[in-house]
Amino acid sequence: MTASPFAAPATTSGIDWKTVNGALLYIEPLNSEKVTSNYGESDVVRSNIVVLDGPSAGDRYDDCLVFPKVLANQLRPKIGEKVLGRLGQGQAKLGQSAPWLLAEATAADIEVGVAYINQQASGQLQPPAPQQAPATNTGGQPPF
Repeated sequence: MTASPFAAPATTSGIDWKTVNGALLYIEPLNSEKVTSNYGESDVVRSNIVVLDGPSAGDRYDDCLVFPKVLANQLRPKIGEKVLGRLGQGQAKLGQSAPWLLAEATAADIEVGVAYINQQASGQLQPPAPQQAPATNTGGQPPF
């Protein structure tokens, strides 16, 4: 039997926002599009997402559709840029779920984000010296 020159299809998986709640996220918004689901038509933002800290540190979600409305609205004007923020939830309106949103990155978060993009650019994704985690951190080390 000959070895196959073909790659196997990628598995599809979406991001579970609850799992990365409180984590520092590096996001590259790629484009905005409309998709139709069982719940109707939605304006979503297709993005590459990397979890930089917390229990899911190192998880990558390439070509991921961002459905949460407030979060998508935060990312839409930043298409083509790099976004860094800490995932959290706002206040729920009566009868609705609390919206997912990104809080602005702190100075410590920015250091982690800059280290990540510098190491990504150099091809040396290795852990930096241990840093003290911010109070809202869910634990874990950055994935590089």
